[in-house]
Amino acid sequence: FAVPGNAPVKTAVESGRLPVTSAATVARQVDLLRPLLADGVEESVITGMVDVAAAHGPAACRQLRAGILARHGRDGVLQAEQDAAARFVSLSHPSVDATGIADYRLTLDPVGHAALEAAIGPLSAPQPLDGDPDLRPADRRRGEALMALVARAVATGDGTGPHPKTTLLVQVDLDTLRTGLTGAGVTLGDLATGTHLAPETLRRLACDAEILPAVLDGPSEILDLGRTRRLFTPGQTRRLWLRDGGCTFPGCDIPARWTDAHHLTHWADGGTTDLDNAALLCGRHHTTVHTRRLTGHLGPHGIEWNLTHGSYDHLLAERAAREPA
Repeated sequence: FAVPGNAPVKTAVESGRLPVTSAATVARQVDLLRPLLADGVEESVITGMVDVAAAHGPAACRQLRAGILARHGRDGVLQAEQDAAARFVSLSHPSVDATGIADYRLTLDPVGHAALEAAIGPLSAPQPLDGDPDLRPADRRRGEALMALVARAVATGDGTGPHPKTTLLVQVDLDTLRTGLTGAGVTLGDLATGTHLAPETLRRLACDAEILPAVLDGPSEILDLGRTRRLFTPGQTRRLWLRDGGCTFPGCDIPARWTDAHHLTHWADGGTTDLDNAALLCGRHHTTVHTRRLTGHLGPHGIEWNLTHGSYDHLLAERAAREPA
């Protein structure tokens, strides 16, 4: 604890308030966070982490990172961290034993974690039969819930891609959803409650995933709670399949079945859910369009993309300048 900034940790140990093992965890987490914090917040962050570790132990302290970066991180650091985490998403090939039992290893980023827990949470709840308790272990219930989810997806009959989608309930303030570089939305109502999703991640998900935003103006006033008029309908999606043929990003040949409908003017920026404001994008290029802030428009020969980094923000600025004061 020799680092000068760790003085509150040292004091907590010397007073007997914090065990050495918990103090070591706090110091380690602070060392990892220190270069990512905004100016002037380090002392309050350390004090808060000491309080959490003293009350709830080192494990709780390790869960604070995303929340701290959302509130006290430098501009864009949480988004950058979550974008980097997406590179680690993987599902291994199965290791199958002689009886046919298959073992997989699954790694998810925060978005995938929140979506999976929201999807399997209701399906994995205990289901008593005729008044008898459900004796299945939690791991088995979760595994069977995942298989039920897969079966539902395979059996979807409307032919318009991966619907129905999982619904995430996310609390986010209006400024963060529209233009935020800091802050985050927080998932509610499932086993991943408290997962922090960075602003650009939320803006991307708002295009097509069934993210249910509780948009707050100020500390508590709910401006919007719902997804009507925001998600493209199966009928609209089928028409986009016919119009776009697949992913519209230049050079991409991903077929329509593996694409999402993207709002050319983002829903968070007042974009409408109609075909003139829609384009099909595969998952990878949907992320690229949001991360690089690219704009597209419907031209005479289909969707035309401006691949200049930040072209979407430039378009918004031009529109704002034309609007009457």
